[in-house]
Amino acid sequence: MLKLRLTRLGSTKRPVYRLAAMESLSKRDGKAVAYLGNYYPLEDSKVELKEEEILNFLKNGAQPTRTVKSLLVKAGVWAKFEELKK
Repeated sequence: MLKLRLTRLGSTKRPVYRLAAMESLSKRDGKAVAYLGNYYPLEDSKVELKEEEILNFLKNGAQPTRTVKSLLVKAGVWAKFEELKK
């Protein structure tokens, strides 16, 4: 099963996260199927997302983690996905 989750980059105490589509049993920083955006928590929670690719993965059954879902809700991508489901 594919999950949309965060992988950690950056140095000590300076985290940067990538939003990745990964198999649910793989390691946190393991091999990803695709990278779908970036999250910078120290820069006013800046988020860069590839919306079309994220929507394609969600349509095909990928499940976001709680943190990723909250980022998608704040960016407005989750609302677009809900409209597509109807």
